[in-house]
Amino acid sequence: MGVPPGRHRVRFRGQIAGVGTTSGVRIVVGRWDRTPLGSFADAMVERPDGHRLLLAPSPDVARLVAATYEFDEIRIETFGVDVGPHAWRVRSDSLALDVTIGGRTALGGLLAVVPDRVAEAPWWCAATDVVARTVLDGVRTRGEMRDRREWYGATGNRSIEAASGSFDGDDLGRLAPVDPPPRFGFSSTPARPSVTDVVTTIELDRSVVLVGPA
Repeated sequence: MGVPPGRHRVRFRGQIAGVGTTSGVRIVVGRWDRTPLGSFADAMVERPDGHRLLLAPSPDVARLVAATYEFDEIRIETFGVDVGPHAWRVRSDSLALDVTIGGRTALGGLLAVVPDRVAEAPWWCAATDVVARTVLDGVRTRGEMRDRREWYGATGNRSIEAASGSFDGDDLGRLAPVDPPPRFGFSSTPARPSVTDVVTTIELDRSVVLVGPA
């Protein structure tokens, strides 16, 4: 799958955690280790009333994410994720979230069979999109939004077994399915709370240059 003239592609390597809570708040946390913008973490939050928020650590990250997804509110605030063998500790000005990570899921077992170089390739993401649409409600592995195209190459998946915390000072309650799927854009997160290892490939106009921290 070649790159059209006047376009270029960038890659973001990291993990995405999708969490539902008994309060009705649904959260998608991105922890990105290798990107053109450096390493960072962010979160997309949908409240029970449908209000969608982006919590971003910088204006550059906010512009990138908001160009692909849709939000009712964008907040620039300090954001960090501490990761241990079996837990994530997520903290920002608005969000406090602690999750317990379990073992590899059945989906993770299937993903482990596919070599990473294949799983990350846009042509493979395009081919698996039909399966994702059928098996995982709301999940897409490719999509188009405004002036860009994106492909999501998943290479691993682990379950989330517990969650607790608060958003805007209100208790989130306990872990629950991510249902209904959050309405941030063309793709959502699986209904079963989990952490997915992912490589996101974004195709942009060549005039758009992403510059990381100095």
